[in-house]
Amino acid sequence: VGDKVMVLVRLGLWQEVVNVPASHTFPMPEGMSFEEAAALLVNYITAYMILFDFGNLRPNQSVLIHMAAGGVGTAAIQLCKTVENVTIFGTASASKHESLKESGVAHPIDYRTMDYVEEVRKISPKGVDIVLDPLGGSDTSKAFNLLKPMGKLITYGVTNLITGQKKSLVAMAKTWWNQFSITALQLLHQNKAVCGYDLGSMDEEVELLRSVVAKLVNLYSQGKIKPKIDSVWPFDQVAEAMKKVQEKKNVGKVILVPEAPKEESKKAEN
Repeated sequence: VGDKVMVLVRLGLWQEVVNVPASHTFPMPEGMSFEEAAALLVNYITAYMILFDFGNLRPNQSVLIHMAAGGVGTAAIQLCKTVENVTIFGTASASKHESLKESGVAHPIDYRTMDYVEEVRKISPKGVDIVLDPLGGSDTSKAFNLLKPMGKLITYGVTNLITGQKKSLVAMAKTWWNQFSITALQLLHQNKAVCGYDLGSMDEEVELLRSVVAKLVNLYSQGKIKPKIDSVWPFDQVAEAMKKVQEKKNVGKVILVPEAPKEESKKAEN
């Protein structure tokens, strides 16, 4: 009772009071804020397991990170920096490139105005060792073709299903139709790996998740990772917060809190 903890549950956290299994709670490390704690688990567990458990990231390799300025993207960049001489390619809109360079992305690519496949090939003709794919659809095929021999593609989302402010059934059907498909025999001849990752389906893997969180807490305590908070929003502004994410205007994590931070409340009163 009274311990400060981070929690990992699939649903139901947009509430003032929540009830979660004790096995899905993790003590917050010394010096961590509640906002950082809220930003840590989902994004960093995902990025860690993709890069190290599936990707087997090693020194001198190269990684393509899509949506590099988002929650998982910023976590992946920081984790890549814990390995010696990893070259990071990151896709994001041009306004976010300066921030990405500062965080360690060697080659930011504006996916809105450039063909990221061509841009990667210009710098690394053979492609990259690891691709993190949250996009789905035809982008998964592009990712697979960008892999070097012995490269790994890890798909962990289908963001392409969401288009603009409203869901377009035509766009969703097109994305679904273009979803990547490959046979075991094709994989054999290509010398490449395709992995699928969904943290939401790992509820029962408590020991595995605890071991990953222990590693992340250790990295945080060493100052090697630090959740990047884009903005903090009270519950009554959830629509605006979601709009910011949907329009991809955030750099880092968008956090919800039950009430507006005290500093903002004082500004509003003045």
